[in-house]
Amino acid sequence: MMSTAKTYHHGNLKQALITSGLDILAGQGLAGLSLRNCAERAGVSHTAPKNHFGNLAGLLTAIAARGYQQLVDYMQRDLREGATRVERRNGAFQGYVDFALAHPALYELMFSRHKTNSGDPELQAQVSACFLVLRDAAEGLDWDKSGEADADLRAQMMLWSLVHGFAQLSVSGKFDKDSMKKLNILDVLPDFRYRN
Repeated sequence: MMSTAKTYHHGNLKQALITSGLDILAGQGLAGLSLRNCAERAGVSHTAPKNHFGNLAGLLTAIAARGYQQLVDYMQRDLREGATRVERRNGAFQGYVDFALAHPALYELMFSRHKTNSGDPELQAQVSACFLVLRDAAEGLDWDKSGEADADLRAQMMLWSLVHGFAQLSVSGKFDKDSMKKLNILDVLPDFRYRN
């Protein structure tokens, strides 16, 4: 029978370390995440993560990229084929908040300014995939900025700010009061219409 560590050396170590990092984040938060802890959880030597990620920032970057991939999955889950833009937007917004509440430490890492390598191509690709979902929700939005030359960009920024702010406030417990706890993102979202 092949050992777990030997299996990792055949191509699975990188993914095993990312999975270990996700598990540590879920159980101990960002403060508990280190190269050593990930290596121990994956059952490999303490130096093994450096071969794949170089340093802790490299590992955190890979974990954040996986987080954005999961965020996109949350934003697109349960969408029926041919869903309207309003349905896609509402699904994306609810998924965004649900992801933040289900994975608060990962969510914190994804938006941490100095913990990841923001220029990493894989991270940029996953952030772009996330932004495409939000761009779809903003395209053709009929609001008071619709006449501006960069109307869609303004709509993207406004909608992302709205959903991210709601998610951040929810994760930090600011909406835990009884009167607020029962309201979700769709309960406070303005009734934006679309031009097309």
